[in-house]
Amino acid sequence: MRVPQAVEQFLLGLRVKKLSPHTLAGYERDLRIVGEIAAGLAGVALEDLEVRALGGRLVRAAFAEFAEGRSAASVNRAWSAWNQMLTFCVAEGLLEGNPMAAVPRPRQPAKAPKPLLGDGSASATLLERIAAGARKARDPWVERDLVVLALALVTGMRSAELLGLTVGSIGGSPGDRRIQVVGKGGKTRSLPIEAPLERLIEVYVDSRLRRFGLASLPRSAALLVDTRGEPLRRGGLQYLVRQCYRYAGVHDRVQRGTLVHALRHEFATRLAERGASAHELMELLGHSSIVTGQAYVASTAREVRRAASGNPAYEVLGRLGGGGGG
Repeated sequence: MRVPQAVEQFLLGLRVKKLSPHTLAGYERDLRIVGEIAAGLAGVALEDLEVRALGGRLVRAAFAEFAEGRSAASVNRAWSAWNQMLTFCVAEGLLEGNPMAAVPRPRQPAKAPKPLLGDGSASATLLERIAAGARKARDPWVERDLVVLALALVTGMRSAELLGLTVGSIGGSPGDRRIQVVGKGGKTRSLPIEAPLERLIEVYVDSRLRRFGLASLPRSAALLVDTRGEPLRRGGLQYLVRQCYRYAGVHDRVQRGTLVHALRHEFATRLAERGASAHELMELLGHSSIVTGQAYVASTAREVRRAASGNPAYEVLGRLGGGGGG
């Protein structure tokens, strides 16, 4: 069997796992790019590269070329895609063994949370200034801007999760509302929301009905829309949040490499500071492992600070500081 046919069969099998279209597109892209490199090294077109030609030496050389100019995260993602695909080939009897054992995998440093910088007041400043109309736009919509920021800050949802919300995602009786979120891999979770956010959503929906001359909204309608009434897209969400940071004067509090995701980090970090456990954060954030939630707890260093403060040397330093150093 040729490699393109094997890849096609592998990706077909992945549909059973209900992965997101974004994830599937990433698998297909990484498999194609590394496959083209391997085919070039073998002196054939990708369409003519046979699966049985994928030995350890060829795959290792292809990954060595692929890694040039790419980050460890990108190489790791491609390594995972190829490892799964070649494991599939072994199961199908196309290969005797998985050659990925011959391909080193780069180590990635643990990612530290990146909340908004400062003393913890940046999120309050952001909400207050946007609510006051700080963001300047050709077609201002304060109620929509505010509900986008509030949803991110009090639920910790990912960008895709925010964009996937519908009017029907919000349910429950008044005072006990919850939002049904569809996360990575199609996994759903139910997030509690309190009265202030309930009211903010109601005000936003009312403003939307008035703005577009509607009597009601179907449950299937996207919750977040742009100023034309179309479902908000990823690029539009990023632009909106970036503009809110700028006009609220907190753009210098946003760490490099984050934008909408900074609000998710802010949510988790502030909850950890107030005593949320790693398990609670895992449930709220929709993580599959408690390890990521533990990173937020560790970043607040509550236990470490408490333990370090018990050092008896502090008693001596306290006396020295109070006694003038005699």
